[in-house]
Amino acid sequence: MNNPTVNQTFTDQDFSNKKLTSKEYDNCTFTNCNFTEADISVVTFLECRFTDCNFTKVMMKQTAFRDESVFEDCKLLGANFSSCNDFMFSVAFKGCKLDYASFYGFQLKNTRFVDCKLVEADFTEANLTGSSFENCDLTNAVFKQTNAEKADFTSALNFDIDPAQNKLKQAKFSETGLIGLLRKYDLVIK
Repeated sequence: MNNPTVNQTFTDQDFSNKKLTSKEYDNCTFTNCNFTEADISVVTFLECRFTDCNFTKVMMKQTAFRDESVFEDCKLLGANFSSCNDFMFSVAFKGCKLDYASFYGFQLKNTRFVDCKLVEADFTEANLTGSSFENCDLTNAVFKQTNAEKADFTSALNFDIDPAQNKLKQAKFSETGLIGLLRKYDLVIK
């Protein structure tokens, strides 16, 4: 059995097209690392921080992110979080590019998205209860059968959420954002 990697700092490392050697990273920091097409499947990250990392086409089957692992200014285009281990899943995203990411059917309770691009991200059947989307671009993001109760969309941009197809009880929206809830009705609001 592999020993966990604890309190390590990884800077400018190229993990692309590789399988990570350790099965557990605890309180580690990854800065400017390349995970393009890397296989981080069945790896557990506890309280880890990723800054300026590239996760393009990363494989994350049963990968666990726990104790609020933080992604800051990372590129996660097309990342499939729906294949991650959702037991105690806890992350925060700040300034990340999450275009085309999939959270299909995933548990994302109380997740913070701050200044992120989530163009065409898929939140179908996801549980976003209590999550927040601060200054996030949700252009063409998909919300179907999504539980977004108590979620905060007050400063989110370009979202299109159908209240008839999603749970939105006590979700927060700004007055200017209400058009994102009414778009399907093709109304002219002035």
